[in-house]
Amino acid sequence: MSQVLHTPPPTTRDAQPPAEPPSESPAQLAARYGLSVSGARPTLRQYVRQLWARRHFITAFATAKLTAQYSQAKLGQVWQIANPLLNAAVYYLIFGLLMGTKKGVPDYVPFLVTGVFVWTFTQSSIMAGTRAISGSLGLVRALHFPRASLPLSYCLQQLQQLLFSMAALVVILLAFGVPVAPSWLLIVPALALQFVFNAGVAMVMARIGAKTPDISQLMPFVLRTWMYASGVMFSMDHILAGRDMPRVVPLLLQCNPAAVYIDLMRFALIDSFHASQLPPHVWAVATGWALLAGVGGFIYFWKAEETYGRG
Repeated sequence: MSQVLHTPPPTTRDAQPPAEPPSESPAQLAARYGLSVSGARPTLRQYVRQLWARRHFITAFATAKLTAQYSQAKLGQVWQIANPLLNAAVYYLIFGLLMGTKKGVPDYVPFLVTGVFVWTFTQSSIMAGTRAISGSLGLVRALHFPRASLPLSYCLQQLQQLLFSMAALVVILLAFGVPVAPSWLLIVPALALQFVFNAGVAMVMARIGAKTPDISQLMPFVLRTWMYASGVMFSMDHILAGRDMPRVVPLLLQCNPAAVYIDLMRFALIDSFHASQLPPHVWAVATGWALLAGVGGFIYFWKAEETYGRG
């Protein structure tokens, strides 16, 4: 006779599953396993170090862009010098001869060519910076690198372009009887300040252009207006002389950063361009604009580092 053993039914207390440990937030789990957000913005100090580590890439990228710029043209790199010279010739015909702005301006051709070359440096840097991110999305999405490398490399490319043009400018200065002077050494600090200013503005425009690519269609009109307010083709002193206008207008025109850097280059290169034609405290103004645009533009660009190439 088999004996059936009946197991008593489990009580409610025994049926409860074992208690689970409290759940962790995603941030806690990431910290536990050493995970980090992909493409997260580094600290400002880390970002500067990353840029410095890629300084050779920035230089090589700028040189490659400059070399490839006219690779399809038959004259090749001759256009590096021919383009700004042709612009200067057109401006001389329209403003110097037809509009008579050369009257009362000694050494007008060196005055004009210097203004055109220096302005082109700023104009081209800003335009290239506007498209630095939006025009390089394939590179931005494929590789991980500090995105500020792109606007910086484009500005460096334009600086190299200007150095080609400066060779032609020296020939023009000598041909029109402008002597070599110790003041030519001032080219170095003037160009350094202008490069920092250009790079800062280019980084601001690169961030705006990354979100709003249409801004690149508007910039030529903005830059053309800025050019006419910068005394590229004429002397601002002669234009403003005898005009009844609020005192703030001449002050704003004198402190215009593009005009400041153009005047510094003219003062350094042209013997007939005297210190009296410079705005007051011109070196302080030039340094202030460089620091404001350079530091401010760099921080403004860095704050959106993790957004470039997304969306």
